[in-house]
Amino acid sequence: MRWINLLFLMLSLLSSHVIANPTTEKVQIGDMVQINLPGEVSLNRGFQVDKRGRIEIPEIGTLYVAGYTEKQLSETVLTALSEVYRDVSSASVYISEQQILISVQGYVTSPGEYTLPKNANIQMALHAAGGLRSGAQLDNMLLKRGQEKQTFNYKAFLDSGDESLLPTMRSLDSLFVPASPLVGNIEQQFDAAKQANAGDSADSRTAIKVFGEVNAPGSFSYKSNTDLVDVLMRAGGVTRYASVEQIRVITNNSPQMFNLKSYLDSGDKSLLPKLSQGTTIFVPKQEEEIKAGANVVYIMGEVAHPGAYEGKSGASFMDILANAGGPTRFAESRQIRLIKANGRVIKFDLTAYTEGLSNQSPPNIAPGDAIFVPEKTDMNEKSWLKIAPDRAVSVIGEVVRPGRIEWSNEMDLMDLLAHVGGPTLRADTTKIEVVNGDGKLHTFNLDEFIINGAPSYDLPYISAGSIVRIHDLPQDPSDNKSQWVRQSSDASIYVFGQVNSPGRYRFTKEMHFLDILSAADGPTKDADIHNIRVTHRDKTYSKVSQLNLSLYFETGDESLLPNVTMGDTIYIPEKDKNWLDKSKESTIRILGAVNKPGRYVFNDNMTILDILAEAGGPSDSAYLEKISVVNMSCCQEQARTFNLINFSKTANIYELPVIRAGDTIFVPDRRDSFLEKARVGLEDILRLTTTIVLIGAL
Repeated sequence: MRWINLLFLMLSLLSSHVIANPTTEKVQIGDMVQINLPGEVSLNRGFQVDKRGRIEIPEIGTLYVAGYTEKQLSETVLTALSEVYRDVSSASVYISEQQILISVQGYVTSPGEYTLPKNANIQMALHAAGGLRSGAQLDNMLLKRGQEKQTFNYKAFLDSGDESLLPTMRSLDSLFVPASPLVGNIEQQFDAAKQANAGDSADSRTAIKVFGEVNAPGSFSYKSNTDLVDVLMRAGGVTRYASVEQIRVITNNSPQMFNLKSYLDSGDKSLLPKLSQGTTIFVPKQEEEIKAGANVVYIMGEVAHPGAYEGKSGASFMDILANAGGPTRFAESRQIRLIKANGRVIKFDLTAYTEGLSNQSPPNIAPGDAIFVPEKTDMNEKSWLKIAPDRAVSVIGEVVRPGRIEWSNEMDLMDLLAHVGGPTLRADTTKIEVVNGDGKLHTFNLDEFIINGAPSYDLPYISAGSIVRIHDLPQDPSDNKSQWVRQSSDASIYVFGQVNSPGRYRFTKEMHFLDILSAADGPTKDADIHNIRVTHRDKTYSKVSQLNLSLYFETGDESLLPNVTMGDTIYIPEKDKNWLDKSKESTIRILGAVNKPGRYVFNDNMTILDILAEAGGPSDSAYLEKISVVNMSCCQEQARTFNLINFSKTANIYELPVIRAGDTIFVPDRRDSFLEKARVGLEDILRLTTTIVLIGAL
């Protein structure tokens, strides 16, 4: 560590010598003061001198350093550091970078305070503020230094490149950029090009004013020998909507009409009006004349250019439609109407015609006819306001956008479902109901249709006036029974007993027994998963399957799981249920000196030790050497004894008796044994003998 500290000290001394001259440089506001003290992470960096001439040093606080030479700066900072740090002999303090702190205000992109190099000029300050905004006044900028103010012409510098036209800057200077008077007194988007095109006159009294249908209206300076055409060209020329035959000119308070078209046709300069200072020129907008007559055909609605068109001989329906720019993207091209001059209405399906699906040819057009192209039905608008009942199909239920949909014979059920956004997440797509014009109900399984490859011949017939209904799937049966009761029973499975959400659940052929158990949130903690019952209702005879789910989880044998289908019932009983509900063939009886004698449910995975544990264990007076086991489940009843004391010493599992459901276990009481009775009798004889001896002694 010592050589690293020496290296830091040498580098700091070298940089102090190279960067600044301690005899001439003084600390200015904005400068960067470098403080190096090896081993202190809070130091060893630059500290900027703020507007009050101070620097903020960790653990020290604020120190005033503005105007100090580097020697004075070093002495001041080192003195302050020595009050906190024990050894500051390796510390160095010097001016690492000379900077100025200025403020840029006014019509610039990002006004604010900026730190710039010491030799920065006005142009660098404007660049730091993001540049000038459109509409900034360049010839009247202001530099503030304390109470002093200095204006300068930045435009003259841009024109000449003479830097002597720009004032020098110091720390705490403020540069202000005013807005041009052309901007006005409200904040707005300022386009300098448009402002320049608005005229070049600075004197409104002598200017020639041009407005109306010209490309660049404004006030233009008057020049001798200027004619009206010159002024119109300076105004960008007339627009295509200008009425050039009725240009109005006011000169010396005398209005007159000028026909530019006649002048251009003849070239006669005598037609040009005389212009003087203050002349006003107005170019009006051409008025549309109303076209009418025996040869006019009208086209209205959703076409690119609706209006009246001259109907020439031989012009067809498609010619008129093409001249109007064709239907727009909002046009309902299936419902085009041709209104004949005699009032008869002809319907035409342009979409079917262009796809070759219609035998109808375009109607004949005659003068005075009108073609109407209606607008498409808006999704947000009530469709029955625009679609007649004989052209609509009603889609109700669990689809994204139910409603009345316009029907076309080229469509099928899949097109209709796609048009309404498809079924929702809660839709029961196995039983879509379709009612056609025959009034009969047809059901359609969309899931099976897609799995089978979506053959088009399996789709139900749909026509105008049909009704399509899609039911919703049941929600949580414990919360909303009004919905799951609507679920068809032949598509449901019933789950009862010890499950977290008993009820009726939708079931398909692709689902598994465990799928239904999972849908019911699984068995509860009190469920007896060893004795699950499944009632099969799809049989012509009664059938109940028994399932040991615990054995399935131990072995993973899929053959243990029953095959369930729609309409079946699953019942999961409660664990440790009342023994009266259990048959004697499925229980074990334990009697005698145990803490909780009674009947207990038994399975093949249990031993006599499990049964004794279920019964609370032997009591204090139990005779453990002579536990009796009576096997009654076999064809011949037999009994054997079991010595629990010997087993506890050897732990030989082969000494455990075989237990089967229906057996009886008896734990005798030690007080009832022959040895215990003999011991008690011997004690009585000894007491009697002792009593006789005492009496004789007395």
